[in-house]
Amino acid sequence: MSTSDGTSPCCVPAGTGSGQVPAPAPPARATSYRGQVRIEGGEFVLGDAFAEGYRADGESPVHRVRLSTFHVDTTTVTNAAFAAFVKATGHVTTAEREGSSAVFHLDYAGDGADVLGQPAATPWWLAVRGADWRHPEGAASDVTRRQNHPVVHVSHDDAVAYASWAGKRLPTEAEWEAAARGGLEGSRYPWGDELLPRGRWMCNIFQGQFPVENTCEDGWSSTAPVKTFAPNGYGLHQMAGNVWEWCADWFDPAAYATRSSVDPTGPETGAARVMRGGSYLCHDSYCNRYRVAARSSSPPDSTASNLGFRCAN
Repeated sequence: MSTSDGTSPCCVPAGTGSGQVPAPAPPARATSYRGQVRIEGGEFVLGDAFAEGYRADGESPVHRVRLSTFHVDTTTVTNAAFAAFVKATGHVTTAEREGSSAVFHLDYAGDGADVLGQPAATPWWLAVRGADWRHPEGAASDVTRRQNHPVVHVSHDDAVAYASWAGKRLPTEAEWEAAARGGLEGSRYPWGDELLPRGRWMCNIFQGQFPVENTCEDGWSSTAPVKTFAPNGYGLHQMAGNVWEWCADWFDPAAYATRSSVDPTGPETGAARVMRGGSYLCHDSYCNRYRVAARSSSPPDSTASNLGFRCAN
């Protein structure tokens, strides 16, 4: 499914645009490298080497950047870690303040009474009253037995607030892709060019007929624990699939042609923030964005059942 400009609709719905003021950020902590790996600075080759990206996403041209040494979390932030942040700060997430969030229709836990609507262009997304990070599939669900799953239903503002509290920050888009490649220059995925090396699933994405049937060949119908699949060459888990990951940059489809080649940070302003990595809902017939070069974006107030983050420093 694609639009007239060659894009495919993203598998995270847009934010509500409610204009609500973000919750106050907690005081920043001293820098912490806990749970992170160090990635030595140097030159990295980024971009789509296979001409597989959606034209309007701006995955081309392949280009070199020089990055300073940085650190990145080995996993996305888990429900357990986010709960510790909320307990310490009293943070109320965007989804909680707005009273609803987006849930994929096959995941919804409820009788329909809490469904507030669904977009005409992407009817597989339900706006669900009471869906938030504690209740990923709606008010009838909870994360009690999913402490090691990625936290979801977090906006960009929520991710920034957590990172500040943890003594960290969000990665830049360039840092994220360099880290995701795990030292493999020009590869399609974090582990190489084949989706199924030796017939084995290496990431959590959608199998079957999107959006009506998920055959779960990779073992998961929605999120998987953050260390379910083998890490890449840098020791980073699930840089493809599972949940989309917020980056620090504002999105610009022309960024590769206009930004600096040294520690690029994207434009100073924008309407949407960069998301990377794809999610458990990505499928090559709909959202082939689980490739390491794939770019996407969403307004910073967006929240959904497949949207999380990891931190950097």
